[in-house]
Amino acid sequence: MISLNQSDAQYKKMMETPIPRLITTLSIPTIISSLITVIYNTADTYFVSQIDKSASAAVGVVFSIMSVIQALGFGLGVGAGSLISRKLGAKDNAAADKYASSAFAASILVGTIIAIVGLSFLEPILRFLGCTDTMLPHAIPYARFILIAAPLNCATFVLNTTLRSEGLAFLSMVGITTGGILNMILDPILINGFSMGTGGAAIATMASQTVSFSILFCFFLFKKSIVKINIKSVSRRFTDYKAIVTTGIPTIFRQGLASIASAALNIQAIDYGGDAAGAAITIANKVYMLVRNIIIGLGQGFQPAAGYNYGAGNKKRTWECFTFSVKVGSAICLTFGIFSALFAEEIMWFFCDDAEVALLGTQTLYFLCACIPLMAFSTFVNQLYQGLGFKIQATFLASCRQGIFFLPTVFVFPLLFDLTGVQASQSFADICTFFISIPFIIIFYKKYIVGKDSK
Repeated sequence: MISLNQSDAQYKKMMETPIPRLITTLSIPTIISSLITVIYNTADTYFVSQIDKSASAAVGVVFSIMSVIQALGFGLGVGAGSLISRKLGAKDNAAADKYASSAFAASILVGTIIAIVGLSFLEPILRFLGCTDTMLPHAIPYARFILIAAPLNCATFVLNTTLRSEGLAFLSMVGITTGGILNMILDPILINGFSMGTGGAAIATMASQTVSFSILFCFFLFKKSIVKINIKSVSRRFTDYKAIVTTGIPTIFRQGLASIASAALNIQAIDYGGDAAGAAITIANKVYMLVRNIIIGLGQGFQPAAGYNYGAGNKKRTWECFTFSVKVGSAICLTFGIFSALFAEEIMWFFCDDAEVALLGTQTLYFLCACIPLMAFSTFVNQLYQGLGFKIQATFLASCRQGIFFLPTVFVFPLLFDLTGVQASQSFADICTFFISIPFIIIFYKKYIVGKDSK
């Protein structure tokens, strides 16, 4: 059980630990959690791609549905988490309990609605997302089990983010990592051993999500966390849910637009290059998501540290959290970008044995490698604004990468450059997002760190 002294000790840690050590200790568990998440998603892609290219492309289509679930669950979690870290920084633990409990209840409700609607209209939804006749037999069983697990999946995002927001990133890592390892073990057993195909991959994912939820929930049930989740703390006031949702809107926009972008990318890839292009771009983006998840994990460690210090009025340490994270994140991105470019062809052949898929995927990966070094900066500018409660700016920045810049590009570029335009669209959008983030961080520094609003 967390005592008052332990709560005070956590506050002291967040406020006094040197920034490099604080961000590192908070980020390592979140990076591991993010890596495990992308690794077991990549494991799905790897084992499914062994079936055929239509199965691999089908997983890419269903990813759009998974993105919607993630958008809403993660949005509620990050919205509550931002409020929780600032309330803990201000030593208002009761308010932190209220936001955590309310977000948890809302996530169960939202996940249930997604499951009911998705299962009721499954085939029309998959057709709308670009499923061809050859992909549909693989997509339906995969999507069905993903939707069944939606309530627990949404709730898991809230539990995970709540633990991170109070600085207990290690506990969140335990829950996510255990489920992820289970997924990787079950994938080959169910897909190949029991010949269940894509349905087996989805069952493995559903089982891993259930285990992660159970472990994370037990931490709250047995009072291992500072923040408490209980029925009595669930708010009955609309304004509290409004605060959670509006704070989480940047994440909802970012993840929701990721779902729309994924659907648009699949539709365009299949229209201009068939199932082979759909499979190739799906695999290349999975590789790209590996480094993106590392950066998001680093950012999820930086956000509670920045939130605590900003809530306590220490603007200097808030800025140090940002600059340290950008330096480390950019170094990681540059290293990964160079490595991926040098071994792009070998990476694609690892995931598939189709020459056309490998060629198209290699070309796509080259485009993605060109923008990877810029990823950390634009991601952390967005997370800084969101973590500190600047909702309008954060929502705009979150909408840039896969909305404002990507959606027009993915439809215009192919008219000019055919399939190459589809392959280059995400890279172009990422580069534009980097440049639009520069004036935002300059304004933030001048106004809130050294300006009159810094006091």
